[in-house]
Amino acid sequence: MTDLALSRPFSPLRLESRSLAWRAGAVIVGSLLLALSSQIKVPMYPVPMTMQTFAVPLIGALYGWRLGAVTVIAWLLQGCVGLPVLAGAAGGAAYFAGPTAGYLLAFPFAAALAGWLAERGWNGSRVGFAFASMLAANALCLVLGVAWLATLIGLSKAIAVGATPFVLGAVLKSALAATTLKAFAPRG
Repeated sequence: MTDLALSRPFSPLRLESRSLAWRAGAVIVGSLLLALSSQIKVPMYPVPMTMQTFAVPLIGALYGWRLGAVTVIAWLLQGCVGLPVLAGAAGGAAYFAGPTAGYLLAFPFAAALAGWLAERGWNGSRVGFAFASMLAANALCLVLGVAWLATLIGLSKAIAVGATPFVLGAVLKSALAATTLKAFAPRG
């Protein structure tokens, strides 16, 4: 990558140059997107498959690593206080101690990772790298989610029910997110 590419970071929404009100609005819109993506789910036990792992890294890449992580944290706080923003229109502090806790707590880190990589050229301007960054964010969610789940049901069972069924979905959602990110890439 050239120095010129690094001097112009990927920032399709240009949120870093917007007012605090704009950024606050972006956090609200992002948390609404996360709440909606949480409702698109395939029921699985003990962890449902949702579109959250499509939305989380995409928000990180579009918002930048800092505001992306803040947006995901805001959404998690909404869920923690009981707002129905988590999978199945659920909310409450119990979700942050149950089988899904590791995945939920991984989300801000996944958004930050995707945003950090996007700012360094792994973005919609280079769709292969965008796919790799989205896949890395999804993998981080699976690793941290399985690590927590393993404390509840053991490592081999956690991998069997908390990672293996989600690998194909992670690949497909990463491809969809990279394609979506490409739509935001500067032309020319």
